[in-house]
Amino acid sequence: MSSQTAGVLQLLALIAALALAYRPLGEYMARVYSSEKHHEPEKWIYKAIGANPTAEMRWPAYLRGVLAFSAVGVLFLYALQRAQGVLPGSLGFQAIDPDQAFNTAASFVANTNWQSYSGEQAMGHVVQTGGLAVQNFVSAAVGMAVAVALVRGFARSRTGELGNFWADLVRGVFRILLPLSVVGAIILVACGAVQNFSGIHEVGRFTGGSQEWNGGAVASQEVIKVLGTNGGGYFNANSAHPFENPTPFSNLFEVFLILVIPFSLTRTFGRMVGSLRQGYAILATMATIWIGFTALMMWTEFAHHGPAFEVAGGAMEGKETRFGIGASAIFSVATTLTSTGAVNSFHSSYTGLGGGIQLLGMQLGEIAPGGVGSGLYGMLVMAMIAVFIAGLMVGRTPEYLGKKIGTREIKFAACYILVTPALVLGFTAAAMALPTPPDSMLNSGAHGFSEVLYAYTSGANNNGSAFAGLNADTQWFNSTIGIAMLLGRFLPMVFVLALAGSLAEQKPVPATAGTLRTDKPLYTGLLVGTILIVTGLTYFPALALGPLAEGLAS
Repeated sequence: MSSQTAGVLQLLALIAALALAYRPLGEYMARVYSSEKHHEPEKWIYKAIGANPTAEMRWPAYLRGVLAFSAVGVLFLYALQRAQGVLPGSLGFQAIDPDQAFNTAASFVANTNWQSYSGEQAMGHVVQTGGLAVQNFVSAAVGMAVAVALVRGFARSRTGELGNFWADLVRGVFRILLPLSVVGAIILVACGAVQNFSGIHEVGRFTGGSQEWNGGAVASQEVIKVLGTNGGGYFNANSAHPFENPTPFSNLFEVFLILVIPFSLTRTFGRMVGSLRQGYAILATMATIWIGFTALMMWTEFAHHGPAFEVAGGAMEGKETRFGIGASAIFSVATTLTSTGAVNSFHSSYTGLGGGIQLLGMQLGEIAPGGVGSGLYGMLVMAMIAVFIAGLMVGRTPEYLGKKIGTREIKFAACYILVTPALVLGFTAAAMALPTPPDSMLNSGAHGFSEVLYAYTSGANNNGSAFAGLNADTQWFNSTIGIAMLLGRFLPMVFVLALAGSLAEQKPVPATAGTLRTDKPLYTGLLVGTILIVTGLTYFPALALGPLAEGLAS
C-alpha cells in the first residue's frame, strides 16, 4: 500500500469516527450545560470557593469570574515554577527563571501551551502534574464556558443573564473533560504511552555519550493536552516522542481527541438554540475548511519536486517514519486549525507552501473546528459578520437566529476579529525591527521571517505549536509572546461575552420572506468565503514575505 493511499484511508477512518461520536457527545454536552441539578462533589467545590451555582450572571459578572479565575491560575502556576527547587519530586531541577516562568504560566492558563523549554530537562513531577496538567483541564473548561454563554445569548431573550460561570466551569471539567480523559488515558497506556512517577535513569549509550530519560504521568497529561486542545508536550519532541505517541493507532486516536469536542459542540449549539439545522450549517462550514486544508497539505507534502523527495515518496524531512507523510499532514492541519499546538512532526521542515497552510490555519482564528469552546464562539462571530455582509448586499437589517445584528453587535464582532491580527503583526514587526531578536533566528531570509511570524501567530491565537529554528527562550520572546498569549486569549472573550449579553437582552425577531436562511448550503458557502476573505487577506502581505516567497522560490 502506498503512503498516499494509507493517508487517505486514515483520513476516511477519522471522519467516520468523528461522525459516530458527533451526535451522542453533542447531545450529552447540551444536557450538561442545560441541567439544573448539581452533583454532590460539585456542591463541595462550590461551597469551598464560596460560589452560588444557581445565581444567574449578566455578562460583566460572568467576565469577572473568567478573569479572576484565570488571574489566580497565572499567579499559582508562576509561584509553583519559581518554587520548584524545594518541591518534592522536582527530579533535581531548579526553579524556572522569572521570564520563562511568566511565559509558561501565561501560556497554560491561556490554553496556548507554548513552551520555550524542554519539558524533560526543566520540569519535575509536581509542576508537570499538579500545575501544567491541572491548567490543561481548567483552561479548556473556561473556553467551553464562554462558548456556552454566547449560545445562551442567542437562545434567550429579554434578559441579560448568561448562566453561571462557576457552574459551567465545574461541569465542563467533571462531567465532560475528566471522564473522557480517564478513558483516553487507558487507551494510550494500552498503546504503550508511559504513566509513572519514575526518576531520571540512563537508557543507553550513543556515540560515546549517555542518554537519560525521566518518566512521568505522561499518558494522563497527553490525553487532556489533545482533548482540551492545549498542546503542551511532556517531552520536548511532543507527540513525536514514542513515550507520548507510540504507534500509528495512537497517533490517529490523538487526532480524533483533538477534533471530537470542537466538532460535537456544533450539535450542542443546535440543540440549545432549538434548531439542529443551524448546528449542521456551522458543522458543514468547519468540515469544509478542515478537509480542504488537509487535502492541500497532503498534496504539497507528497508532490514536492526533487530527486530526494521522489526517492522518499514525498517531503519526509522532519517527519516520523512511524507515521509517514499522510498521518503527519493530518495531524499538522488538525493542530493548527484548532488551538492545540501539539505536533508529531517538525513544522519548520515542511515545504514552504506546507508551512503557509499551517500559518493560515491559525490566522483564520482556529475556527475549523477550532479549540474547545473558542472554535465555536469564533465561528459564531464570523457567522454574524457573514449575515451582516449579506444584509448590506440586499439593503435590510441583518438577522441571525432571530436576533438583529445592529451597530452595537457588529462593533463587538469587529473588535473580536481585529485583536489577534493587531497582536501578531505588531509584535512581528517589532521583533524584526529590533537588533537583538534576529540573533535568535537559526535561518535568515523568508524562512527566518516565517519563524518569527509563526511564533507570534501561535501565541496570539492560543495555539502553542512552534515552527522551530527559533530560540524563543530569551527575555524578549518570553515576555512579548507571554503578553500576546494573555491578550489574544482574554480580550476576545471580553467582546464575546459583551456580545452575548447584548443578544440576550433582545426580543426575538420573527422570520419573514426576506430573512436570510442561515441553515442552507448557500449560507455555508457565504460563511466559508467570508472567513477566507475577511481574515485570510488580513495576513496576506505577511504570508507573501514568508512562506509564499519560500514556496515559490523552491
